[in-house]
Amino acid sequence: MAFTAEELAALSLEFETKTPQEIIQWAIETYSPNLAVSSSFQTQSVPLLHMVSRIDPEILIFFLDTGYHFWETLMFREQLQRELNLRVQNLYVDGMWSNFLRRFGKELYKSDPDLCCYLRKVQPMQKAMKSVSAWISGIRRDQTENRAHASILELEPNGLVKINPLLNWSRQDVQSYMKEYNLPSHPLFDRGYRSIGCKPCTRAILAGESERAGRWAGKDKTECGLHTDMFKKEGPPPGLMTNFMLFKSPTLPEEKKDE
Repeated sequence: MAFTAEELAALSLEFETKTPQEIIQWAIETYSPNLAVSSSFQTQSVPLLHMVSRIDPEILIFFLDTGYHFWETLMFREQLQRELNLRVQNLYVDGMWSNFLRRFGKELYKSDPDLCCYLRKVQPMQKAMKSVSAWISGIRRDQTENRAHASILELEPNGLVKINPLLNWSRQDVQSYMKEYNLPSHPLFDRGYRSIGCKPCTRAILAGESERAGRWAGKDKTECGLHTDMFKKEGPPPGLMTNFMLFKSPTLPEEKKDE
């Protein structure tokens, strides 16, 4: 079903008083089977995955396999997939970037973290979302300044409808739901990791820090790009590449050997 931007805005306001389960049920009734959920498979993700598994276990779950995950994250993903009977599809870096990453990507997360996130997260998700009409995300308003201004229903420029059923939840709501249903936590949660991304860009938080303080610590970065304007545009934003000539030839030929 297609909605105008005005219709979605009105529905979004109406959903501010709905439960996450009611919003998910509406999404399924409206968009299934052209519907997918994205998940990072950390502790904060578990309530949404649990809700989805109880309402419709056939929904497709997209997981970005960046190649930099903690081993514990991959094992937790396997555990949740098995226990909740989830239908998970792994997403990987587009093959067109293989040569570039092999030659220049070893420490790209240090030299250009935005480009690293674009190649390993944003572009693969953009590609996957072309196969569906709607996307269920687990973001919350209390996580970052950028997410504080999100709406429960959002219309992307390409017509994709983004649905954020947990937007009004707090960290305490997540913890209460986990306790009520006796759900497992990520193995690193008890070691101080509250928001878990790629291993090189994630650390345990310190006392008094926000739950996302351990992401890209020491850098002027709080989002990977999936929930920012980066996701709304095709191709890397201007200035993202540190070397424009490399961007022009992402599948660079192998260096010639001396004859």
